[in-house]
Amino acid sequence: MNNRTLDFDVVVIGAGAAGCVAAGTAALNGLRVCLLERNDRPARKVGITGKGRCNVTNNCTPAEFLPHVREGGRFLQSALYRYPPEYVMNFFESQGVPLKTERGNRVFPVSDKAIDIVDALVNYARQSGAKLIKGRAVSLALSDGRVEAVLCQDGTRLNCSSVIVATGGLSYPATGSTGDGYTLALQAGHTIIPTRPSLVPLITKPAYPDLSGLSLKNVRLTLSDLDTGKQIFSDIGEMLFTHFGVSGPLILTASGSMSKSPDRYRLDLDLKPGLDPEKLDARILRDFKEFSGRNFVNSLSSLLPKALILPIIEACRIPPDIRVDQITREQRHHLAEKLKCFSLYPSSFRSIEEAVVTAGGVSTKELEPKTMRSRLVNNLYFAGEVIDCDAKTGGFNLQIAFATGFAAGESCSETCW
Repeated sequence: MNNRTLDFDVVVIGAGAAGCVAAGTAALNGLRVCLLERNDRPARKVGITGKGRCNVTNNCTPAEFLPHVREGGRFLQSALYRYPPEYVMNFFESQGVPLKTERGNRVFPVSDKAIDIVDALVNYARQSGAKLIKGRAVSLALSDGRVEAVLCQDGTRLNCSSVIVATGGLSYPATGSTGDGYTLALQAGHTIIPTRPSLVPLITKPAYPDLSGLSLKNVRLTLSDLDTGKQIFSDIGEMLFTHFGVSGPLILTASGSMSKSPDRYRLDLDLKPGLDPEKLDARILRDFKEFSGRNFVNSLSSLLPKALILPIIEACRIPPDIRVDQITREQRHHLAEKLKCFSLYPSSFRSIEEAVVTAGGVSTKELEPKTMRSRLVNNLYFAGEVIDCDAKTGGFNLQIAFATGFAAGESCSETCW
């Protein structure tokens, strides 16, 4: 245990996406900034996003962005217009990281390497003048409605004029997101909206473990609410079967539209979204003609991945050993129906530790939307996933981190001078 005391204008807790931007922005305003990070390496979660490619933002306007926000859209308006995706893209380009825009306006580094984004963020904070210190914040020293210091686990006291909490949520705890920010917020009197996983893999019944590892591209996924009978999500993209159920971009996005009770929903897969029923029937007839004389189970190799053949056969209840030229028109149409609507039934979410994003967090009602400043403690700020804001997949959540980090970093100078 050491008893050192250090003095700063601003202490930023958490060197992730929001924290690095907040620290660099505050330092560029001439403030003495400490960027406090509990891990050996900063921005670890950024380094694993987008399967290691890092979907850094979404190439759209703030007006186009906001409908993709699930929670906190109105609260985020000021921050997003102040620091929109265009600014984020310009920032990384200026840091020497060329970007590209892919399907759905998703923005990635041209290198397809998330480490380039990590390096740019950390270099920005350091080159702006922020001092990166390893340590874990355990409490805030509060007096007369202000934070006087951040107290660290090793006994270090960081005196400061402002604090920005950017510790992330609860997802991917190995990266350091273990809920420290919620503890600090509660100490300051803030309300924490109950946390839950958002953008998370789904456990299904049946789980189809034999399909584990099978990736499907260009399929349509439709999510329906069984209680209301309404379709609440539908999109074309990529998904993945796992030993417990399903994952992948389409599934993660769909999970974000689900309530706390996933068993009230049905997932319908259109395996051939490019073919209408008439064209699909013609395609099946061509395949049956090509495989004339063979058993049904051996006639679908051109139509389906090998691993998916038996589940589809079982779903359409056609004997696998029947010869294709004996299949009736009704059975053929039943096969086409299953190819256009193969249903899965979610039973539960995977754990919050596996979620891309944590829903819930510090209540936005207790924060100023333009500045991210606490309405309860006038020199305390919050940024990033620790706040009760979350969005769909596609670069939207990282953009929220950058925008809120910039707002906090830019605004905290007002409480320091």
